[in-house]
Amino acid sequence: MAAGGLAPAHGAGAEAAAGPELIVNGDFAAGAGTAPWWWTENSPAAVADGRLCAEVPAGTANAWDAIIGQNDLPLTAGESYTLRFTASATTPVAIRTNVQMATEPWTTEHASVDQIGTTAQPVEHIFTAGADHTAAQLAFQIGGTDEAYTFCVDDVSLQGGAEPPVYDPDTGSPVRVNQVGYLTEGPKSGTVVTEATEPLSWTLRDASGTETASGSTTPAGVDPTSRQNVHTFDFSEVTEAGEGYTITVDGATSEPFAIGGDLYGGLRGDALAYFYHNRSGIEIDAALVGEEYARPAGHVNVAPNQGDDDVPCQDDACDYTLDAAGGWYDAGDHGKYVVNGGIAVAQVMSAYERTLHAEGADGDPLGDGALRVPEQGNDVPDVLDEARWQLDFLLSMQVPAGEPLAGMAHHKLHDAQWTGLPLLPHEDPQPRELHAPSTAATLNLAATAAQCARLFEPYDADFSARCLTAARTAYAAAQAHPERYADPNDSTGGGAYSDDDVTDEFYWAAAELYLTTGEDAFRQDVLGSPLHGDTDAVFPRGGMSWGATAGLGALDLATVPSGLTDDQLAGVRGMVTAAADGYAADSAQAAYGVPYAPSGGHYVWGSNSQVLNNMVVLATAHDLTGETGYRDAVLRGLDYLLGRNPLNQSYVTGYGERDSKNQHHRFWAHQADPSLPYAAPGSLAGGPNDALQDPVAEQELQGCAPAMCYIDHIESYSTNEVTINWNAPLAWIASYADDLGSGGGPGDDPDDPDDPDDPDDPATGCQVSYSSDRWTGGFTSRVTVTNTGDTAVEGWELAWSFADDQRVTHAWNAEVTQSGQDVVARPVSWNTTIQPGASVSFGFNGTAGSDPSDPTAFTLNAQDCATQ
Repeated sequence: MAAGGLAPAHGAGAEAAAGPELIVNGDFAAGAGTAPWWWTENSPAAVADGRLCAEVPAGTANAWDAIIGQNDLPLTAGESYTLRFTASATTPVAIRTNVQMATEPWTTEHASVDQIGTTAQPVEHIFTAGADHTAAQLAFQIGGTDEAYTFCVDDVSLQGGAEPPVYDPDTGSPVRVNQVGYLTEGPKSGTVVTEATEPLSWTLRDASGTETASGSTTPAGVDPTSRQNVHTFDFSEVTEAGEGYTITVDGATSEPFAIGGDLYGGLRGDALAYFYHNRSGIEIDAALVGEEYARPAGHVNVAPNQGDDDVPCQDDACDYTLDAAGGWYDAGDHGKYVVNGGIAVAQVMSAYERTLHAEGADGDPLGDGALRVPEQGNDVPDVLDEARWQLDFLLSMQVPAGEPLAGMAHHKLHDAQWTGLPLLPHEDPQPRELHAPSTAATLNLAATAAQCARLFEPYDADFSARCLTAARTAYAAAQAHPERYADPNDSTGGGAYSDDDVTDEFYWAAAELYLTTGEDAFRQDVLGSPLHGDTDAVFPRGGMSWGATAGLGALDLATVPSGLTDDQLAGVRGMVTAAADGYAADSAQAAYGVPYAPSGGHYVWGSNSQVLNNMVVLATAHDLTGETGYRDAVLRGLDYLLGRNPLNQSYVTGYGERDSKNQHHRFWAHQADPSLPYAAPGSLAGGPNDALQDPVAEQELQGCAPAMCYIDHIESYSTNEVTINWNAPLAWIASYADDLGSGGGPGDDPDDPDDPDDPDDPATGCQVSYSSDRWTGGFTSRVTVTNTGDTAVEGWELAWSFADDQRVTHAWNAEVTQSGQDVVARPVSWNTTIQPGASVSFGFNGTAGSDPSDPTAFTLNAQDCATQ
């Protein structure tokens, strides 16, 4: 699916309609010389053997550091052009071929990455001009190499009258499935593209080719997102675990997939490792990520870097500098943004916070020693270590006391100009700049620092207090400056990320501060927000995003214990379930099962992250209610992301037979430089975007249906970008899905002998699951109590005794009291009753001496319970 590259010439019909030749002296005929071609001073060129050859020096950092070009090319808006040339190099290289404005802002009409070998080969591209130009420029950008080499070009031609190619992506088999697999007890469905209007037979075969199930498809008509005629099929009754399954429909066979419970643990780990890969200010260790992804620390004042430890403001907007080292590079470039960084770190922390409160959520895979972070072994959950790397950066972006706008947060930090591609962070020579503070960035800091304060309190009280102080200060500063918006035109060197409606950020920040402090002033700000109670405003149908963050606050209000009244809590949870009802309905009605129905059917930039954020809402609703319809919509969303979609494309690198690899990234850039790696496993591509907002998408995807407007090309930043705030919900959902596959969460495995809902299990009345994370001097315990009897348990009391000196210091989702070694847990206002077959979960922190042990005997309202 790569755009451009080596291609044969078009047929005679296209040749006959060609317009006049726009390139002068493109064949370098004998005696013609080199005019009007030009080249950069560092790469002198001359005609040799009828070709123009340039000597490219060693050590150029960017592609545009060495150029051969020709100016004064007239282009007409709407006209399609054929660009042809033949090129070779003394060593294989990747060059960038641009047709663009010859002056700033260098608007590009065509851009491609072309692999040039040692033998001369023809290259052809067709593009359509988007604007009129009297003097455009053809530029062969041939720099960016460590070694010196010779580049030669010949037979250069640019002619109008081309016939634009018909958009026809390679989608492989018409049978579309989740290419990773299906949970044993989850829904299993797929889609087949076919012209048939009557049901077709489908057959499921195992890895040996043995038929294990069969059935008939259900015609679904023309899917509006893809304009394909499709059928769906369902094989949910199959629960035999195994790998290498395939589905065959009408002679076509799907990509292979698995059925099982342990399918998503690896994805969780890889999705979270994405953040370590993209850390700024630290060496990326081969022992954690492998040799191909290891690299030196970026932006640490080692030449050619200028460093992030003493960064001035853009255009002298402030008279101080900030030490803003660390943090995560945002989107494959070298920029660091507070707004994108805010939602990203919030969802990373929420993946952990969910394990403190959700039934069946397992925190062990996020704990100390479980993830690829260099901080392993410090008695802090690894997921919080990773979050702290970003939190430290966000805190550092706060305007110092005594300065104008003190307490606000600078909007972003990045290079003065856009960095080249490919370019590793430690090779970036550009000056770094702080951009003006904004209300949106300040509220992102307030919200995430407040969440930080409550989650880090058991592990680092000083850091927790620092976070809370920063959160309070930022919130007050935002209230004092409620309309300082980022400049929408501030997009040189980094994205603008402008947002002129921050009511959602105020709601989110107030919610997090209330949950952490319990203070009524913050509660009143939540309840008094114009968004509170408005489901569509809090949870947009198109999904949460960096510019729509109210849902983050509502999800935490619905799940984190607080002093909200029963009615207030029911109202928040009602917003969550109402939004989830809409997303579940969208999923059930979609031919590809995706819980995403954007306004007007338009797929937007980062549509895959919108899908995932809708899935987070659905998963939270499932955690709260146990309703399997919400769970099923989440899993159908995973199906879509991992291959059950119109392009038969897994959008996550390393997962599925047809996975994205060439995401837009400065140092995962194999397509631009074969010496560099593909995107790391677990990296999510942005996904279809029918606005076609980059030259490659404009060139290659004209006429695409909304859900098919995607191309796995490194230059298609509007469809194939990666970002921290897209990988964060992927990690959240992978963690949720792995909990499901392990038998955790509402909706248990009926074949599990310890499942309290299994009718073959003895009716013991109650069952308790108790687990602890321990560190020197302290612990966090999680308890789930299940009613396995036939009648509801009202006003429950769970009692147990410690065998040692463990002391409970703080609890959530229950009131826990202790007398000596005896402990009693009682309900809070909203979980007083345990219905038959239902569960309640709670947790607590405590102190302990050496070698503490978990209790093994529990009573529920004086009745002995089985333990799990």
